[in-house]
Amino acid sequence: MIKEGLNIIKVGGAVVEDEESLKGLLMSFSGLRGKKILVHGGGKIATEVASRLGIETQMIDGRRITSAEMLKVVTMVYGGLVNKDIVARLQALGENAIGLTGADMNLIMSVKRPVELVNFGYVGDVKYVNTRSLKSLLEAGAVPVLAPLTHDKEGTMLNTNADTIASSVARALTDEYSVTLTFCSSIPGVLKDLSDPSSLVRTISKSDFDAMVVDGTISEGMIPKLQNAFDAINAGVSKVVITSASDLAGGTAILADPETDD
Repeated sequence: MIKEGLNIIKVGGAVVEDEESLKGLLMSFSGLRGKKILVHGGGKIATEVASRLGIETQMIDGRRITSAEMLKVVTMVYGGLVNKDIVARLQALGENAIGLTGADMNLIMSVKRPVELVNFGYVGDVKYVNTRSLKSLLEAGAVPVLAPLTHDKEGTMLNTNADTIASSVARALTDEYSVTLTFCSSIPGVLKDLSDPSSLVRTISKSDFDAMVVDGTISEGMIPKLQNAFDAINAGVSKVVITSASDLAGGTAILADPETDD
């Protein structure tokens, strides 16, 4: 049986906060045929709002430390301001968009990350994706727009990395659809030299990734992004790409780990 295609596009905060980049990305997204899901970030906007409220922002390896006060900010910004702005723009483009967090319809349940070397605060690690509810929305013709927020099913919202949400949703839906997962940012993909767009790496394997982390070519926020990308492709997602918001057909393709005989 041939599975129906599903595009999951994750758009980063750098694109969300740039008017022209966001406009172009949403136009491209609306042009995609078939079923689709948009997952968005919005980190810098949350940082700006927090600063206005006198709340300090702390980041470690590209991930936000989420205090109780910061949780209020990200819930307002991600689940409200950013999410509803994107939904309204997609509706203007003729898309039947619906803005959601992980708490809505119990779509994504997480557990608060345990304190080990770092206390990330109210950050959630995804444990469950409600594929039945997501499929019901898709089959009804809706276009889910997912904010980077989950819940613990005990009444608490949790800040969750948008790349992780996109990867988790993609993996959960592989039994139902042929999933293409695209991570969009402000750069054209994985670059050997961040100052040179022509240094784009067209394909990357896990061994390539490990070597580029060691030599410093890949660092900070690109590390968890690629980790999520490898998790997705190795879990059966049909295609995973990291690219720019202006070129959904280009970028860096993620290669699955080679199969080995047990």
